[in-house]
Amino acid sequence: MVRPTFFSAVTDRIDSAASQRGVRAAAVLLMAALTAAAAQVSVPLPFTPVPLTFQPMIVLLGGVALGSTLGMWSQVAYLALGLLGLPVFAASPLLPQGLARLAGPTGGYLLCYPVAAFVAGWLAERGLDRRYLGSVAAMAAGLVVIYASGTAWLALMTPSAAGGFQAALAAGVYPFVLADIFKLFLAAGVMPGLWKLTGLRGSQQE
Repeated sequence: MVRPTFFSAVTDRIDSAASQRGVRAAAVLLMAALTAAAAQVSVPLPFTPVPLTFQPMIVLLGGVALGSTLGMWSQVAYLALGLLGLPVFAASPLLPQGLARLAGPTGGYLLCYPVAAFVAGWLAERGLDRRYLGSVAAMAAGLVVIYASGTAWLALMTPSAAGGFQAALAAGVYPFVLADIFKLFLAAGVMPGLWKLTGLRGSQQE
């Protein structure tokens, strides 16, 4: 059973179909902009090409709030901005902006953002965003997608002589997992809090 996300519950109250489409397009662009803004708050680490950023939490929150389709398109829009050469990726003294960033060692994380947002949004559409533990589960599933894709990409980019998959875990998972889990536990309270605060329910769809 598909249940409305918080965003769809709000926009369903708009009478005009054209206005609904405009609001949805604006929400997609806003989430893309927020993802770009989160990339600018980054901490480069000397032992890995992967910077510490707030992007994963924005990606997952966007998916949970907007739902699978709009959440996915918000991250497609973000990547499109990067492909156009706009400085939307995390600042790095080693990694360039644009297409070269997506083909570089951190490309696996970036390219899976639409999938991670879709997964978190799909679970939210099954009602997991209504309660805290459900929201944690939905966002954790998306975070697993990000880690799996990023680690696999890093392993492909890492020569086997340099450690391969184990080196990828050491560079792309171990330094970040505790911080990301902490941020996830904080971010997971946003949507259940909004549902409770506003008293919205939304209509259910089979």
